[in-house]
Amino acid sequence: MTLITIADTPHSIALGSAIGIFFGFTPLWSLKTLLSIVIAWICRCNKIAAAIAVTLHDVLIFAMPAVYLAEYKLGWWTLYHHAPDRVRFGHFGLHDYLSWHLFSRIVWPALVGSLFLAVPSALIVYFLMRLLLSRSRAPQKMV
Repeated sequence: MTLITIADTPHSIALGSAIGIFFGFTPLWSLKTLLSIVIAWICRCNKIAAAIAVTLHDVLIFAMPAVYLAEYKLGWWTLYHHAPDRVRFGHFGLHDYLSWHLFSRIVWPALVGSLFLAVPSALIVYFLMRLLLSRSRAPQKMV
């Protein structure tokens, strides 16, 4: 409901929401909100909608650890055409993203795999949000 009440165009709010959902699926755990706001600013769409969408994505989708694992395996298979070796995941900090070994072995395959979910999800959210916002703001006919 908060997204519907934002004073902006339906396109701007829908695009900001789509950007937030897109970054919600990426494995850039500590950078997702910041990146969604920066990209929303670059695209000149609603930054608040992007921040709300990326936050709601993380809060409402309780199965994200399983989604991240599936994204990692899909990305590994896409890049290397075979199943990945057994990998143990832990906590990631900014210094981990700068480690080439960790980046090439875990983050890069997960990022590639996340595109298979992030792009279609962002497109669906954009069109649904734009439709909902346009309908909710259309003048009501009196019968």
